[in-house]
Amino acid sequence: MGYKRFYRQLGALFLLVSSSLFVGCATTHADYADPRDPFESYNRFMYEVNDTLDDTIVKPLAKGYKAVVPTPVDRGITNLFNNLVDITSILNNILQFKFEHAASGLGRVMVNSTFGILGLIDVASVHDMPRYREDFGQTLGSWGVAPGPYIVLPLLGPSDVRDAFGLLADWYIDPLRQINPERASWGAAGLRGLDQRADLLSASKVMEEAALDKYEFHRDAYLQKRRSDVYDGDPPFEDFE
Repeated sequence: MGYKRFYRQLGALFLLVSSSLFVGCATTHADYADPRDPFESYNRFMYEVNDTLDDTIVKPLAKGYKAVVPTPVDRGITNLFNNLVDITSILNNILQFKFEHAASGLGRVMVNSTFGILGLIDVASVHDMPRYREDFGQTLGSWGVAPGPYIVLPLLGPSDVRDAFGLLADWYIDPLRQINPERASWGAAGLRGLDQRADLLSASKVMEEAALDKYEFHRDAYLQKRRSDVYDGDPPFEDFE
């Protein structure tokens, strides 16, 4: 199955699942205390599936990666992928009419891609060039699109309906998609995911020790962070009653 064909089918499947969730929302909403999470039963199930996969496959790989890869190399890989994310952030800043932030992002990419050897060294941060990270979920939020119900996506984890569609748009403009051959693109995406998981090992340990209900902890932390992201750190008061 071709790379593009696979993602077209994945997108169609996602739209079908989303439509089913919207239909079910009216009948399940009253069953749960948190109005943001009308699909809590499904979400808890998918959270457990993802958590099991993480414990048995992803986390051990991340620990091995952390143990084998020297710290300077690990940092360089993280910087490289951050530089690519800055490219998509530029477009999203433009779509949100944050032209100064977009210009700052362009400056970061130019400096890091040249003096930073394709982004392996974060020269821009050393020279106090700020990063304004934006994704298409935030762009939709800035346009007034409501987040919709909270959803735990297979493999990808916490999300909401707005951010799930935002992920599809961000994937479409992801620079890694331009890598040829196709297997190299998949390899780079896998390395990026592994690097990100390795960087979160210490944070996940703290969460596991502190949280009484890991599902609620993840859900509330995600929703609060995304709301803060959309409003650039200054969200309005929200009343759930």
